[in-house]
Amino acid sequence: MDLAARFTAAVAAETVDGPDDGHLLPERLARAAARVLPVDGVGFSAQAGSRGRLPLGASSPDAERAERLQFTTGSGPCLLAAGTGRPVFMLEEDLRRRWPVFADLLLSATPFRAVVSLPGPQALTGTGAMDLFFVAPAAVAELGVFDALAVAGLVSSALSEAALWSTWSAATGPDWLHSPAAERRAAVWQAVALTGTALDVGSPAALALLRAHAYAGGRTVDSVAADMLSGRLRPTDVADRPGAG
Repeated sequence: MDLAARFTAAVAAETVDGPDDGHLLPERLARAAARVLPVDGVGFSAQAGSRGRLPLGASSPDAERAERLQFTTGSGPCLLAAGTGRPVFMLEEDLRRRWPVFADLLLSATPFRAVVSLPGPQALTGTGAMDLFFVAPAAVAELGVFDALAVAGLVSSALSEAALWSTWSAATGPDWLHSPAAERRAAVWQAVALTGTALDVGSPAALALLRAHAYAGGRTVDSVAADMLSGRLRPTDVADRPGAG
């Protein structure tokens, strides 16, 4: 069975029970990718216009956590791959040397010790990227890069096909752009707007305050944003008491 057939079978095996309007498709695709590639975790993200870069889906809680940590620090292999359009291979020592803050968080909060990030084909929402996570750095050598790129292409095709056969608008985007992970990240941009308005600062400065607050408290920006939208945290808290909340 060739790679495309194995991936199709893996996607079918990940079909969820119960209603799914398409927003769970990215998670199914991520789990299918982890089935057919010799990796320990997979995550997808994409540029979503004014909503910024959004995580679409991950194969496991650890893979999802790795993306949130990368976003919290504002640096990492996925962002580099998406920005340069080139694959990025990072073992533990490479991560520590290039992004020490992100590396400390990743190595302490997840079992992963190596990351390969691949730029995906141009998706409907903009440039996509696929993160592949490894528990054992030596396992990176077993990865077939062309196979991984082929899987990234299959994922992009599946997302495009799902959008083609559904009804959506340019304002809202396809259903899979509203995956649970993407919706949690959308809350961050709402918190950025609240913080910017309350403190009279621009969006980059507001996001930097949220990131600093999250890092000081050993949290992720996503969790800090959720607290702000629920009222447990005020915009002034991120400026006056870093890490509180």
